[in-house]
Amino acid sequence: MARTRKDPRHRAREAALQILYQWEIGGRPAEQSAETFFTRQWPDAAAPADDLRAFATRLAVDTVDRLGEIDPLIADTAERWRPERMAVLDRLILRMAACELLRDRSTPRPVVINEALELARTFTTEESVKFINGMLDAIRKKIDAMR
Repeated sequence: MARTRKDPRHRAREAALQILYQWEIGGRPAEQSAETFFTRQWPDAAAPADDLRAFATRLAVDTVDRLGEIDPLIADTAERWRPERMAVLDRLILRMAACELLRDRSTPRPVVINEALELARTFTTEESVKFINGMLDAIRKKIDAMR
C-alpha cells in the first residue's frame, strides 16, 4: 500500500525537520523552536493533531539532546567530513534519522531510512539523497554492531 503525503508519521517527521532547521538557524532551544513552529508557522489550516505534534517535538528534542552521541557517529562514518561542514539539511536529516535508529527499536530500520530519503527528496537534491542513503546504511550497520 502506497503512503500518501498525508501520512501522520511522515508529516510529523517533516515537522521535526523544520523544527530542527529553526533550532539550527535561530539558535533557540528545540522546545521553543517547536512551540514557535506549531503556533506560528504550521502551514495547514487545521491545527496539528496532538500525537503528530508530540512525535515531532519529541524527535526534534531527542535529536538535539543526543548530538554528543550522534555527531561522532556521523563524523566517523563520513570519514573526511565533519557534520558541521555538511549542507544544513543533509546534516539535520542524518541527525534525525540517526536519533531514530539509536532510540527506537520499534520502528523498522528500513522505514527510518526510507523516511529520511523521502525528506531528502522533498527538501534537498538528488545528490543529497544518494549521500544520505549511503551514510544511513553505514550508520545502521554501526549501530547494529554496537547492540
